[in-house]
Amino acid sequence: MSTEETSNPSLFERILAYATVTIIVVALGSFFATLIVGMNDRQAVAEGLWPVVYGISLLALPAGFVLLILLLIMAQRRRSRDARIGNK
Repeated sequence: MSTEETSNPSLFERILAYATVTIIVVALGSFFATLIVGMNDRQAVAEGLWPVVYGISLLALPAGFVLLILLLIMAQRRRSRDARIGNK
C-alpha cells in the first residue's frame, strides 16, 4: 500500500485551471453559436456583433490551449519537485 502524500496545487495553479476551462468553454460556445447562426442566415454572420463573436473563438481557443500547456508544465514541475523532496 502506498503512503505517499498528495501535494496541493498552489492558488495560482487553481486560478490558471479555472481560467483555462472558462476560456475554452467561451471559445467553443462562441464557435458553435456562430455555426448555428451561420446555418440559418449566412448574411447575419457578416454584420452586427457576429464578427466579434467569431473573433472570440479565433483568439480564445489558441489562448486556452497555451494556458493548458502552461498548466501541465507547472503541475509536472511541482510533482517532480515533490518527488525529489520525498526521496531525500
